[in-house]
Amino acid sequence: MIDHVSLAVSNLERAVPFYERAFAPLGISRLVTRPAMVGFGKTYPEVWINLRTGMQRLAPDSGAHICLRAKSTAEVDAFHAAALAAGATSESAPSLRPHDRVRYYAAFIIDPDGNRIEAVTFPND
Repeated sequence: MIDHVSLAVSNLERAVPFYERAFAPLGISRLVTRPAMVGFGKTYPEVWINLRTGMQRLAPDSGAHICLRAKSTAEVDAFHAAALAAGATSESAPSLRPHDRVRYYAAFIIDPDGNRIEAVTFPND
């Protein structure tokens, strides 16, 4: 249903290495580089970061959020650790989240510009 998403960033020189490190555990890498935007994905750009000069950090209640599918709980853990090592803050540590309709394992981080990124998997055990 969704082909790709775009995230605004205030500084590409900071954002590109951040996302390269954070996305690597999920098998997502930089595929396209343009002067004011960079596309990340597995086979085609599914997540774009776009330079917005003069952008202020997003407000904590902005609601901006994307979720990326991981293959395993280990990938979710590695995503969270890599993002924190690259400068993210943790919004929610990796954990199992049982809900009435579905049981999933996820972690949430906030990038240096305030974008919320989640990694999720649906364990069978």
